[in-house]
Amino acid sequence: MKDIKSLKIAYIGGGSRGWAWTLMRDLLLERELGGEVRLYDIDYEAAKINEDLGNKVDKIARYTDDSTWDPKTGYMDEIEDHERLTMNWRFKAYEGLEDALDNVDFVFISILPGTFDEMESDVHLPEKYGIYQPVGDSTGPGGIIRALRTIPIYEGFAKAIKKMCPDAWVINYTNPMTVCTKTLYKVFPEIKAFGCCHEVFGTQKLLCKVLKEVVGIKDVKRENLVTNVVGVNHFTWITKANYGEIDLFKPYAEFAETCLNGYKDGGDKNWANASFRTKEMVKLDLFKRYGAIAAAGDRHLAEFNPGYHYLRSPEQVREGWKFDLTTVASRKDELKKRLEQSDEMYRGEKRFDVWPTGEEGVQQMRALLGMGDMVTNVNIPNYGQIPNLPIGAVVETNAAFRHNSLEPVFAGDAPIGVRSLLLRIIDEQEMLVEAGLERNLEKAFKVFVSDPLVTIPMDDARKLFDEMIENTKKYLTMYDI
Repeated sequence: MKDIKSLKIAYIGGGSRGWAWTLMRDLLLERELGGEVRLYDIDYEAAKINEDLGNKVDKIARYTDDSTWDPKTGYMDEIEDHERLTMNWRFKAYEGLEDALDNVDFVFISILPGTFDEMESDVHLPEKYGIYQPVGDSTGPGGIIRALRTIPIYEGFAKAIKKMCPDAWVINYTNPMTVCTKTLYKVFPEIKAFGCCHEVFGTQKLLCKVLKEVVGIKDVKRENLVTNVVGVNHFTWITKANYGEIDLFKPYAEFAETCLNGYKDGGDKNWANASFRTKEMVKLDLFKRYGAIAAAGDRHLAEFNPGYHYLRSPEQVREGWKFDLTTVASRKDELKKRLEQSDEMYRGEKRFDVWPTGEEGVQQMRALLGMGDMVTNVNIPNYGQIPNLPIGAVVETNAAFRHNSLEPVFAGDAPIGVRSLLLRIIDEQEMLVEAGLERNLEKAFKVFVSDPLVTIPMDDARKLFDEMIENTKKYLTMYDI
């Protein structure tokens, strides 16, 4: 048996019942790594519950597999393969951020800035003025106000990392991804940080379906494709895509022409039953407009375009573009279910299902530890990998992970039509980080009124901004309100 490489990992947001569980699942399947996972959360009791769950792997965890998923019941069948799980990790909740970060090797960050009540204002208050947001966490009025809550928090994280673990690798999952990552670098320029997002994975999976339906090649996994990624988080683009010697742009163009009413992907009957279901019509429309493959979900892509394109009304969204506006009420319902599951597992009434999640955090750690190279898309500053976008702006491109090394892969220029959209987004994000670090709400308002979803008169924009600030002021005490 191979020796176990011992690590110290800090998880900021360690009380999460979402991303924290995702990391736990992947760690419990890792055979060559082990050590301590330090869980820090402003809700210490939530982190303590996750500590307990993580340390009960021998009692409550079971290995499952997506091949056993039952869509009717929503459960996976147990597979008698407990040897898949490892006991290499100990989980411990910490009350202090600096204690959790002390001399760790890796830092994962995934937090909710504020609560879903604040997010409810972010997403739904603009609807009073005819502004609709399918997500509201990265751009648009909701993303901007969320960023104002998040930037001061990330400023504190960067300072604490610089003090307690300056050589640690920092992996960010929090949205707004670009703004969070930029803040880390702005405060601590030498930080070794990158942002991870799985939106590109979904488009890679769609390309595998294109191979099956247009070319007739089945059973291709997204990892078998070679794609060139350019852009910013949630407004990413694929400019080259190959499977072996097959250039996927031609079959994708044919696919786009045959899906005039959107890609069915499982049939029409229940396509819109879930808040996250889509027929990919925005993605396909953007390909026809610009000739590059938009590489995020329709809900995100729509928000980076002028509101009249895809978000004029809920009816246009649902009937015209065949996706849905994700309500914060649905997020609250989902959280309630996860909290109930957490309580049941804590009491020993429910098993903790473990399966390969498809996220890449553990693989990225392995590569940085010298346990196998990999190339994947991440969010890091532009060192020239996209020559026609500003140097230093946080962009999303492929990067090569090697032993203690993360180097951007040259992506080439952003396509001309797309570049103009990206430049506007980058200017907005850069100015927003400045506003947050300066605690300057007037500068933030200038960003707010320049956003392409804010197509209302200036007086109304001011009223909306002020009301949104008022609704989240509990988390903006560092600003002069």
